[in-house]
Amino acid sequence: MRESKATEESRPEVSEPTSNDEIRVTDRRRFNMSGDDVNNDTGEGAAQDTPNLKPSFVEELETRTLEAERKVADVQSRFEQLRSELQRETDETRQRLNRAADDRALREKTEFVSTLLPVVENLQRAIDAADQGSSFELLLEGVRGTLGSFERALGVVGLEPVKAVGEVFDPELHDAVDTIEVEPDRDGVVTEEYGRGYRMGERLIRPARVQVGRAKAAGEKATQA
Repeated sequence: MRESKATEESRPEVSEPTSNDEIRVTDRRRFNMSGDDVNNDTGEGAAQDTPNLKPSFVEELETRTLEAERKVADVQSRFEQLRSELQRETDETRQRLNRAADDRALREKTEFVSTLLPVVENLQRAIDAADQGSSFELLLEGVRGTLGSFERALGVVGLEPVKAVGEVFDPELHDAVDTIEVEPDRDGVVTEEYGRGYRMGERLIRPARVQVGRAKAAGEKATQA
């Protein structure tokens, strides 16, 4: 009798069935007639009661967009910094090259002027000698020395005269002023120089003004005979 009383006390209260296929118990859980839990956590009711912990698709898209915009801003900032540094280095290099070019040009001018100073001194000596009544021979010697000094000064900077007399006429180097009748073996040869030509390296500064020999044609000789 005690066992039956204890069993009855441990058994949950059961209300009257509300339908043919389910009963209601005091713990508010619902069972069907087969004893299966109708409100299983994996059921539709549990899914509706469980809150959705994952962010929505729109929120995730906004987060990714903000992150992409931040990365783009970082890249743009880095690019601007690199461009500024490159521009600064380019300006400094250009200024350094310009200063080097200016220094080189000034140095070359200084060297050229230094080579001309002896020419100026020789001319001054020639003028002083003329004032003192020196002979013509001494004045002529002074002028020749001045010319030699000037030609040496031009040679220092790379200027050299164009060969003319005795050379075959070259229209790239010579400017034919007139012609003169010559023997056939001297046809096309420069016979006289009126103005000296100069060149610096491969660049022609001024062509030589020359006279060119021209042999008579065979027809002209027969006519004169």
